[in-house]
Amino acid sequence: MTHAEHTPAPGGEDPAGRDGPDGPGSPGSPSGARTAPGSPAPFPLSTRHLPAPEVRELPEPPAKMWRIIGPGVVAAGVGLSSGEFILWPYIASQAGLFFLWGAVVGVVTQWFLNMEVERYTLATGETAMTGFNRMWRHWGAVLATLTYASNLWPGWATSSATMLSYVFGGEPTVIAIGLLLLIGAILTLAPVVYTALERMLFLKVAVIGVFFLLAVLFAVEAASWRELPKAVTHVGQFPTELGIAVLMGAIAYAGAGGGQNLCQSNWIRDKGFGMGHYVPRLVSPVTGKEEDATRSAAGYVFVPTGENLARWKRWWRFANTEQALTFGLVTVVTIVLASLLAHSTLFGAPGLSNDVGFVEEEGQVLQAQVGGWFGVFFWLIGAFSLFSAATGIVDYTSRLAADVLKSTYLRRSRHSESRLYFCLVWGLVAIGVTVLLLGLDQPLVLLVISACVAGLMMFVYSALLLVMNRRALPAPLKVRGYRAAALVWGIVLFGALSVLTVRQQILDLFG
Repeated sequence: MTHAEHTPAPGGEDPAGRDGPDGPGSPGSPSGARTAPGSPAPFPLSTRHLPAPEVRELPEPPAKMWRIIGPGVVAAGVGLSSGEFILWPYIASQAGLFFLWGAVVGVVTQWFLNMEVERYTLATGETAMTGFNRMWRHWGAVLATLTYASNLWPGWATSSATMLSYVFGGEPTVIAIGLLLLIGAILTLAPVVYTALERMLFLKVAVIGVFFLLAVLFAVEAASWRELPKAVTHVGQFPTELGIAVLMGAIAYAGAGGGQNLCQSNWIRDKGFGMGHYVPRLVSPVTGKEEDATRSAAGYVFVPTGENLARWKRWWRFANTEQALTFGLVTVVTIVLASLLAHSTLFGAPGLSNDVGFVEEEGQVLQAQVGGWFGVFFWLIGAFSLFSAATGIVDYTSRLAADVLKSTYLRRSRHSESRLYFCLVWGLVAIGVTVLLLGLDQPLVLLVISACVAGLMMFVYSALLLVMNRRALPAPLKVRGYRAAALVWGIVLFGALSVLTVRQQILDLFG
């Protein structure tokens, strides 16, 4: 099967309509056209480390654009985890609501980052990691390794298991092992991995929405609503009693952070955005059908003239809107509502813990103020939220590594990216299960690395995105103006966060 013959796997959907009646792969559509072999690539992509891309037409966006909404919801769904359920509510319980301006700053900064990741993939069909590897062959390996260092310890599964134990009892370690095995099964048995992940996270966003609607009706007090405008009138003020490193971290990781932002490339490509239409999706080795086991590392670019540029403008406008209304809006609204709820229930309460124990205490207060059912509902929502986030974490960690291996180091291997991905998924699950069975505590060195790595990653790839999207794309597509300034801001923000975090870890280690 050629790249232009990209058909959905049996049992899976192709939500972008890539091969349906409205999609760019329909009969008679110019998107399937190929430039004659040997035609020069119109993009100034470096071919020192990776092959030159093929030249094809930019696919026509689907007539029904709503059908390809999804990657922003996935980004929001994976990102809505401990920060939104613990860190921001903890800040609200200790300092009030005036620092919520920081969440907006953090989410807007990440929106700009996500769009620059998407820009490159929309234009080339390659992931941002592959683009980085065109500049230096091992950038992708460095960033994938840092992502593993941040996500190797199964804390995301144990937090979900702990919340389930509040409702059902039982040993959190045993529950966590079961959750890890379930994550591996979900990602293995879904015919098209992205489709299963998207459905799970759409459900997550929906149930969180229902919960917060009930919270607004039954639990959020008028005094908290009166406090909310301070998030606008006190912009620039910090609750310094909580420590600048904690506050900077809350800003930087509001919504996502670390390797997750880079995975926007992989998710929009599997959804069929732009030139990603030509790239095979990850499919199950059990229930799916391999689309192309031998694809090359080369991407797919288009001649930036005439109709292609008109299509590019429509793709770019849609991608920005989709990301703003799903990732941006959903994340900000969730942080604000979770903070309002924590302010109404725990503001001023002394001795609160800044970990999953905070959620236990909040649930107990909700049981006392609203009713036992509401506290149980809160814990179940939190457990499902953290479980689905954990599924997304395993997915993006494995996706990034599989992409780097296949695109750069194993280009001629008979093993497809899908098969590499599933080996990595079960490797991550096996490590987590082993850790839990042995009852190990997180090693100090890994704890320090995890604390430092996300900000360092974001500092590095903010700079790489700026360089790549200036040098590797033709003039009509390259980043410029306020978007380039936003990347410079990201470099400054995450650079400062990295310095503060490393300094704090050194002080903790050596006093």
